[in-house]
Amino acid sequence: MTGKTATGGARASGAPSGRAGGPVLRADRRAVVLGVVCLVQLVVVLDNSVLTVAVPTLSRELDAGMAAIQWVVNAYPLAQAGLLLAAGAAADRYGRRRLLLIGLALFGVCSLAAGLSQDVGQLVAARAGMGVGGALITCTTLAVVAQVFPEGERVRAIGIWAAVNGLGFAAGPPLGGLILSHFPWGAIFLINVPVALLGLAAARWLIPESRRAGAGRPDVPGAVLSAVGVVALVHAVTSWPEHGAGSLPVLAATATAVVALTGLVVWERRCADPVLAPQLFRNPRFTGAVTGVLLISFGSAGALFLLAQQLQYVRGFSALEAGLYMAPFPLSVVALNVRSLAPRMIARLGEVRAVALGMGLLAGGFAVAGVLDRGGYPVLLTGLLLMGVGCALANPAIVAAVMGSIPADRAGSGAAVDGTMGEVGGSLGVAVLGAVVSSHLAAQESWTAGSASLTA
Repeated sequence: MTGKTATGGARASGAPSGRAGGPVLRADRRAVVLGVVCLVQLVVVLDNSVLTVAVPTLSRELDAGMAAIQWVVNAYPLAQAGLLLAAGAAADRYGRRRLLLIGLALFGVCSLAAGLSQDVGQLVAARAGMGVGGALITCTTLAVVAQVFPEGERVRAIGIWAAVNGLGFAAGPPLGGLILSHFPWGAIFLINVPVALLGLAAARWLIPESRRAGAGRPDVPGAVLSAVGVVALVHAVTSWPEHGAGSLPVLAATATAVVALTGLVVWERRCADPVLAPQLFRNPRFTGAVTGVLLISFGSAGALFLLAQQLQYVRGFSALEAGLYMAPFPLSVVALNVRSLAPRMIARLGEVRAVALGMGLLAGGFAVAGVLDRGGYPVLLTGLLLMGVGCALANPAIVAAVMGSIPADRAGSGAAVDGTMGEVGGSLGVAVLGAVVSSHLAAQESWTAGSASLTA
């Protein structure tokens, strides 16, 4: 005997209920849905880091300077970060499956356009379009996971989703190096097309629709202010290492971000149906969780960036070799979540203690990996495994806290906040730690030059 869910899909008798108001699926179908959303999310995250090894090739093949190539690299994360909040609100309003399908279609078409681009302008435009599609995919995949899995399975499912994010970020450079060693540069983007097509077919037939009932008028001013503010903030952060914190481009972007985000806060307090409900931040669980997302993204992205530079520029490794050396970090995160070890430990410890222990292990892993020059790869491996265990504990607990502390009908908005904090934290980590290392190297070079002049 079957009954109808709120979304119009069929519910199997005796099936565990999903999150309040969410679609209900059989266990085997939930597993397939998780596999589909993780696959498409993996590709979206890969495109954040896969171009790090392709800069010389793109510059040579497109006859473009470094400034133009930087726009190719940054167009994707800027568009993605800027539209996440608006995309999350739209997914809650118009349907999460519908927005996922639109995101997959846009991501696939723009990936095809990027792979066939003939000049830098075309490639920048295609990458920006991919970022828009990526924003829609990121907020809807996490929202779908939070909606279709019952409470007892949700932490494990979110843990696998989060682990796939880490795997995608870390696998980008070696995968890019592997592709470039065998195929033209356009193949980096063209591999997205079949995945997008597969995701479209699977999402169309497997994922039930869910949306927020009784939504008011769309918050267009809030969407515009959030997009301008986040894009300006991320642009300021990513421009800092190249131009300097006191440069005109960075100061202008920072001022724009401050004005837009301040305007967003003022407007959202007055809006009847806001893109980002201010009352969410009165919940200590939500505020603490999004702060945790920011901190983990800052530390992980910054540490992996610095480690990649150390292995490639100091040790002389190729991008593929450096990626393989760093692989124990994301692989341990995936293994602990897929095998349910991390979710069981989180359930035993509770969210707060799991996050505290995970953060402590992450910090310990960073410290151990920092003495790489003294101990060789065994020391680095120890640090990477500590980082992996810490991330496997802290990240799922934090994301589950974000999604669990918001109303069920705003799952898309919760996923969007999580994604935005991750983008901003990762950009800050790379920029701040990169600037610290650059300053340290500049000071060393200055000291060496001064010593040489004294002994001459």
